[in-house]
Amino acid sequence: MTATAKSSPDLAAAPAPAAIPELSADFRWGVATSAYQIEGAADADGRTPSIWDTFCRVPGAVVRGENGDVACDHYHRTAEDLAVIAGLGVDCYRFSLSWPRVQPGGRGPANPRGIAFYDRLVDGLLERGITPWLTLYHWDLPQELEDAGGWPARDTAHRFAEYAELAYRALGDRVTHWTTLNEPWCSAMLGYAEGVHAPGRRDFGAAMSAVHHLLLGHGLAAGRLRDLARGPLELGITLNLGRGTPATDAPADREAARRADGLGTRLYLDPLVHGRYPEDVVADLAARDVTLPVRDGDLAAISAPLDVLGVNYYSSHQFSGTTEDGATTGEDGLPVVRAVPFGRPRTAMDWEIVPEGLTELLLRLHRDYGLPMVITENGAAFDDVAEEDGAVRDVDRIGYLDQHLRAVAAARAGGARVDGYFAWSLLDNFEWAEGYGKRFGLVRVDYDTQRRTVKDSGHWYRETVRLTRGR
Repeated sequence: MTATAKSSPDLAAAPAPAAIPELSADFRWGVATSAYQIEGAADADGRTPSIWDTFCRVPGAVVRGENGDVACDHYHRTAEDLAVIAGLGVDCYRFSLSWPRVQPGGRGPANPRGIAFYDRLVDGLLERGITPWLTLYHWDLPQELEDAGGWPARDTAHRFAEYAELAYRALGDRVTHWTTLNEPWCSAMLGYAEGVHAPGRRDFGAAMSAVHHLLLGHGLAAGRLRDLARGPLELGITLNLGRGTPATDAPADREAARRADGLGTRLYLDPLVHGRYPEDVVADLAARDVTLPVRDGDLAAISAPLDVLGVNYYSSHQFSGTTEDGATTGEDGLPVVRAVPFGRPRTAMDWEIVPEGLTELLLRLHRDYGLPMVITENGAAFDDVAEEDGAVRDVDRIGYLDQHLRAVAAARAGGARVDGYFAWSLLDNFEWAEGYGKRFGLVRVDYDTQRRTVKDSGHWYRETVRLTRGR
């Protein structure tokens, strides 16, 4: 299906760049990437395999059997990519460290050659007046730690804290914005429950242990970074979140929405902010003979103060508590929680476009959790068509970005503290189990030549930033 076929009439023509007054002078503008998706150089300079290197070798795990061995070759094209970032007019760049590049095998000392790469990246950003926004973990667990039990094992949380300390000692003199984890829901549920992401396990109980140990790892790492900091430190975690609502006012649908919200949002934010797991979710887990492996002191560590909550938003959902045949219990014997389409246009990822859901989500997070927020990812894959010169007239992506930036503005106008926005993503890249077929970038990458070409959406984003700042 073409991108045009998936578009709604209001996305048929790209909106012109314009100032968005609610996104005032103190608003931070950025673009985002992650290590495994762009770096390549999979075995260069002491890097060891991650769970994604292993998963990509499993037949059928990734579309067309693709992998991140080369990706965008960012490791060797850093100077070129720094120029691209600067040309977009942003003031922040969100990137992640490769754990097995910084600390091969997940144990022992830091790898000087791996650290040197991030030294060059950070210094290059600062030379261009761009603030580094560093994420410690974007899914690339060293394979040796998975072999030892992975995130379902408590020791992995302690190994993560050790790695965080190594990274901070190397880069903390220049990097002030630190994110511990990116999307722990994906790490736990897609990796350990559904098996569609690395490491490809399918064990719900193990996934719930992974949830707790991911959060514990966050808390332990945050404590180490706070202890080490001798200057400014803005510390946060990034969650993938959406607005979940009942499909109707029927009790079964309200119950389905509660369950979805419990496992998708409150299971993470309640311990992070309130120092407790939600009682209804704990009861739901107990009904499945699953107990979270909480020990004394864990929740105090997990609920250490956060400076910012990173919000990754792509879509929202409505839920039904019945099957299409009207049953309230599925074949697995569990209560039905079924996503029901809104009937909206969809991206190439088959995700519905629901910009107002972002406004509602941000207002809800402000009301229930009260944290300063930054949109750390928002963007869309469409079926881009490149012209002979590499140009991409991606009007759908421009429309998506415009609608969602205005949704952020509406949330700010409603009282939510949202301090920045990072477009996902800077470059077309390795899109995990989807391989290279799904393109999210503001910048097109020709994977045969590694040529970078700024898409129309990138030009639009640059002008929107410039006009909003009044420059």
